[in-house]
Amino acid sequence: MKQLKSKWILGMLLIAIIVFLAACGSDDTTSGEEANDNSEEENSQYSESGGSSEGYQGESFSWRIGFNTPEGSVRDVAAQKFKEVVESKTDGNVTIEVFAGEVLGTEQEMVEQVQVGALDFQLAGMGGMSNIIPEYSILALPFMVNNFEEAYAVLDGPIGDELKAKAEASSFKVLAHTDLGFAQITNNVRPIQSPEDLSGVRMRSPNEVTSIKTFEQLGASVSTMPFTEVYLGLSQGVVDGQFNPLDAIYENNMHEVQDYLALTNHFYYHVNFIMSLDLWNSIDPELQTIIQEAADEARDASREFTQQMDRDMLDVLEGEFEEITTPDLDAFREAVQLSEFEDVIPAEFIQETVDFLEEYRGN
Repeated sequence: MKQLKSKWILGMLLIAIIVFLAACGSDDTTSGEEANDNSEEENSQYSESGGSSEGYQGESFSWRIGFNTPEGSVRDVAAQKFKEVVESKTDGNVTIEVFAGEVLGTEQEMVEQVQVGALDFQLAGMGGMSNIIPEYSILALPFMVNNFEEAYAVLDGPIGDELKAKAEASSFKVLAHTDLGFAQITNNVRPIQSPEDLSGVRMRSPNEVTSIKTFEQLGASVSTMPFTEVYLGLSQGVVDGQFNPLDAIYENNMHEVQDYLALTNHFYYHVNFIMSLDLWNSIDPELQTIIQEAADEARDASREFTQQMDRDMLDVLEGEFEEITTPDLDAFREAVQLSEFEDVIPAEFIQETVDFLEEYRGN
């Protein structure tokens, strides 16, 4: 009798457990109709985002980008935007380390590192690129373009595409042409009103043939030195003057050791956002798309920054120089001849760019 009672109690316990589990299952289990609704909602979210809701699921990388100017410069603005976009769009699976101020080498050394794959990315100036691909000097020919709009038309159009193709032939992937701005002249000898005022002035130039030839035609004595040495060279009197965009002049405190500023707009400088071509070819198309989108955003950020700085810096620099002059540029244009650069840049490429700009201005 006791045994029968025990079996009855055990049976009742089992029934209670089954009923309890069934109730829990009823609370937690979504009906087939609800499951279909949720699935449709998830598919809608996938479609609206343009990809997987999980984001980038490809291979992880840690890459470096270097340049020769300090933190806060326009190159840094572009690099930080690139880093932000890449890391965001890859959910942090790809990270970018930014190295400013020639930490990884001089500009030319970094260009060569990218070319052989020892450095992943660089924001390279015209000089570093043109020493390998001479056509990259085209917009730095004196007075080639008159304003930012003309410069962007060249770089974002067929001339820019041709430059990118030439870069690929030399193992570079040019992701974008970012901005730097128009160069102005500072010196410690005299105010500059005409080309004759540059006679005998010891001007620092980057190691760029077009820059050197231009100032030699204008009568200056030219010395080359790395960008990071310019302030010291000016302060010690090794050179009398230099030329750079206004924001670079201010950010590097050149106004502290220079007396005169001349607004000449003689060169337009852009920066080439370059990547190792081997690295570009080794990554999957999804990551290539992310990198290109990030580089495009970096380009736009640099252009916005440069134009804003160009508007703001003159006000900031008022009072920092003994005299600021606005020379008659026609006399400067007459003093330099584009034909003098045909041993640096092929004559047909110079003419192709001149023709493009004439057509652009006509339209």
